[in-house]
Amino acid sequence: MIKILVRHGIAIVAMLCLLLSASLAHAADTPPDQPPLSLNEGEARTLIKQGKFDEALAILRPLAKAHPKHTNTHFLLGIAAIESSRIAETQQEQTALLDEAITVLRQILIDQPGLVRVRLELARAFFYKKEDRLARQHFERVLAGNPPDPVIANVQRFLAEMRERRNWSMYLGAAVAPRTNIGRTSDAEIIEIFGLPFRRDTDDLETSGIGLSIWTGGDYQIPINQRLQLQLGADLAREEYPGNQFDQSFVSVDVGPRWLMNPKTIVSLAADARRRWLSTNPYYLDLGARTEVQHRLTQRVSLTGRASWYDREYRIQRALDGDVMDVSIRATWLYTPIVQFDGTLGYGTEHTKGKTWRNDSWLGRLGVSVALPRGFNVGASGEYRRTQYEGNWFPFTDGSSRRDHTRIVRASVYNRGFTLFGFSPQLVVSREERTTNAQTHEYQDTNGELRLIRQF
Repeated sequence: MIKILVRHGIAIVAMLCLLLSASLAHAADTPPDQPPLSLNEGEARTLIKQGKFDEALAILRPLAKAHPKHTNTHFLLGIAAIESSRIAETQQEQTALLDEAITVLRQILIDQPGLVRVRLELARAFFYKKEDRLARQHFERVLAGNPPDPVIANVQRFLAEMRERRNWSMYLGAAVAPRTNIGRTSDAEIIEIFGLPFRRDTDDLETSGIGLSIWTGGDYQIPINQRLQLQLGADLAREEYPGNQFDQSFVSVDVGPRWLMNPKTIVSLAADARRRWLSTNPYYLDLGARTEVQHRLTQRVSLTGRASWYDREYRIQRALDGDVMDVSIRATWLYTPIVQFDGTLGYGTEHTKGKTWRNDSWLGRLGVSVALPRGFNVGASGEYRRTQYEGNWFPFTDGSSRRDHTRIVRASVYNRGFTLFGFSPQLVVSREERTTNAQTHEYQDTNGELRLIRQF
């Protein structure tokens, strides 16, 4: 499996090496040392040090408007807005100041994503606005920039406070998704049964089309005490294609405790119920439990272990009823504040009533994402999955058990500086291929998605 992962992943990593080198060339720890635009900018800096933030804002706002490319001016404006928000008299005023700071600091990072000092202030702005998901992402990237020890201590304090306070988060996304093989079916027109050729029904062959998908969900943590929370979550997804034959819906709800074991480790346990529909007909119901362990190994490396078990019950295909179990571990390495690598190893098993469909599967995934100048983010990943079935698949095989090998290559790109009604457009292209010794179960599928994603 490792050889296959390397073979399929090396091209992706090589493709991004030039982008990585270019992005690192633009990285810097602090804003560039630009000369002051005027004595007014120096005066504004002095006012910030004296805690006179409103007076500093009065100087910096017209300067920033007149000089949109002057990094230091916008950086000072962001700091003044953040500090002024902390003494604002109303919630509305505080939110407006934090939004102003987020706007100017984000604009700096669009062109210069490696500025750790700017990213730290942006993380603080999200923290004070209680947008913890975004704050956490930026604080973690600050740690990847090897900041001074006092900064590390402050970041750890912010992260600890976010773990303990009442928190909720939501996500929403939609995509237009053209596919070459919606049902992931074989394109083989002729199969052999007992040595004789048979022509397959054309309805069973590949079907292409353009679909629409939407997904949403969120979670909410209720503090019980300093180290224990109750977490509630829900997820919803829907895919639609012409003709309704390949439409799918998915709903899940979960509830369970979440322990803050120490500043580096979080453990959660949840009871989970999941339901899937094909077209408008119920397909299967899952009832079970899952657990997750998040651990920060170093400032740059995080590990996440997951395990789940479900009792699955099908509406019609009762031979597929049985236990479903999955375990995985994922490692995330923030090589720099603008470059992230991740890898996943996993194992799953389905113990169905019908022996034919019982199987074990192993998977491996490697990925990398890079934040480039001019606001572009690019990413790529390679995945390999091997599935081994227990039962006799004759006449689709020669009498031996079925063996599947699935390979997925994926690339994505979006621009941090472009939003549409608060949503970020992202282009994702993937290629999936399955090879197998079982006739009619081999397929190829190319999938493109134009996504609109928003985090709350």
